[in-house]
Amino acid sequence: MGHFKSEFLNIMLERGFYNQCTNEEGFDQYLFECEQKGIPAVGYLGSDPTGDSLHVGHIVPLMMMRWFQKCGHKPLTLVGGATARIGDPSGKDKLRPFLSEETLAHNIEGLKKSFSKFLNFDDSSNGAVMVDNWDWFKNINYLSFLRDIGTYYSVNRMLTMESVKSRLEREQPMSFLEFNYMLLQGFDFCELYQKYGCRAQIAGSDQWGNITSGTELGRRKYDVELFGFTSPIITDSAGRKMGKSEGNAVWINEEKLQAYDYYQYFRNIGDAEVGKCLRIYTDLPTDEIGRLEALKDQEINEAKKILAFEATKICRGVDEAKAAEETAVKTFEQGGIGGELPALHKKDIVGLSVLDAFVEIGFCASKGEVRRLIKQNGIRINDRPVNDENYIFEQSDVINGQIKIAQGKKKIGLVKQDC
Repeated sequence: MGHFKSEFLNIMLERGFYNQCTNEEGFDQYLFECEQKGIPAVGYLGSDPTGDSLHVGHIVPLMMMRWFQKCGHKPLTLVGGATARIGDPSGKDKLRPFLSEETLAHNIEGLKKSFSKFLNFDDSSNGAVMVDNWDWFKNINYLSFLRDIGTYYSVNRMLTMESVKSRLEREQPMSFLEFNYMLLQGFDFCELYQKYGCRAQIAGSDQWGNITSGTELGRRKYDVELFGFTSPIITDSAGRKMGKSEGNAVWINEEKLQAYDYYQYFRNIGDAEVGKCLRIYTDLPTDEIGRLEALKDQEINEAKKILAFEATKICRGVDEAKAAEETAVKTFEQGGIGGELPALHKKDIVGLSVLDAFVEIGFCASKGEVRRLIKQNGIRINDRPVNDENYIFEQSDVINGQIKIAQGKKKIGLVKQDC
């Protein structure tokens, strides 16, 4: 018997997703009653279309929604076609750039693709539904909004919200436009309640102020209890937020990042993070995860391979996961060259400098970084260390029309001769 009555909250607690809930007992009872009656509870996850793909940093609430749907409940994925025009101040230092209509439309399509990798958008009773808040905000009259919504908000209370308070304490300018954001998100929550019977918002912990803005508006305006549920910010053992690899975002959509790089991100997770990541980024049962995280020394690498495969399988499908796994095995374990490695295509690779090659393939940010790594014996060509920072590729380096290059043990790529 779990800690909660509802299956969903027990899973959240067991797998490390539970951070905060506006009313734990009430939310548990609501979910339990829905589960008992076989009626889907309705919850939403919001994302502003400021980019055309989500990344690993967004996966935690997305996996929460995946479990929500697995428990028979209905996920709504809200894209902020309206709010992206303004900008959420949470965790930000400055105003977002404004996006064109074409960019927003393109980004919304990209987000739908990201969501679809984790959720089922079908016609079943708990099939996910994509919603855009531009649909209701585009025709709203400003005076009506102030009268109908603004009267329920206390500026004194808004000033105590972390997203606002931290900006003011750092004396960074915050426009009235951004200050409005929590009113808009609160209104979204109530619109979704009215249109879809949505009673829950699921998000990362940085959204707490925006969530409670919606739960309070629901209570005051509609006399209904809406629930907010957040996940913790997932960090590595050094306290860094997960989701970036060498400073670059680990994108969900394949146009932005190939499956091999996605796989390698999880394959290279630190030993201490393996259990946590298996619980959060995979669907594996917890008893199997318990067995894997108990592995020690070299055996922990087997657990990392399973983590990488399972995480990639959810996001890119089983075939891509297998291909990425095979590439990794060929490259790292058999000393060969796998088929999915990052590649730099050049008309003529003989005469290309090692400095240019490592910058152009994206392994290093600058030639200075390549020079520094050469001094540390961190750069290799065809498994041979490079000692000369002025090294130019020669014909003897080209094997089967390509040169294998490596930075350290984990970044391996190919420089390919285009015929």
